[in-house]
Amino acid sequence: MKRFCFALDLKDDEALIEAYKTYHKNVWPEIIASIKDSGIEVLDIYLVANRLFMIMEVNDTFSFEKKNEMDLNNPKVQEWETLMWKYQQALPAAKPGEKWMLMEKIFEL
Repeated sequence: MKRFCFALDLKDDEALIEAYKTYHKNVWPEIIASIKDSGIEVLDIYLVANRLFMIMEVNDTFSFEKKNEMDLNNPKVQEWETLMWKYQQALPAAKPGEKWMLMEKIFEL
């Protein structure tokens, strides 16, 4: 199984951060299904201040291209992503339109 880690910021507003956390306590079933259907077996999101850190473990059927295509063709995923963008903001190093940024692994024990 492969592991990928990503970072993204939330808007630095306590009320927005709490709302974002509330949405993630009850993620829409269509979003959960789309995650699992793409080959993602584990997906954890951590928060410190307004910085998000996501760990994704995927099986051999997963590819970023396949996941992107599935998401673009799923109206419910598009609705969720539009809603979440009200709370999220790109990292300073992000390219225009880029949300979750893949992190480089620099150490392993």
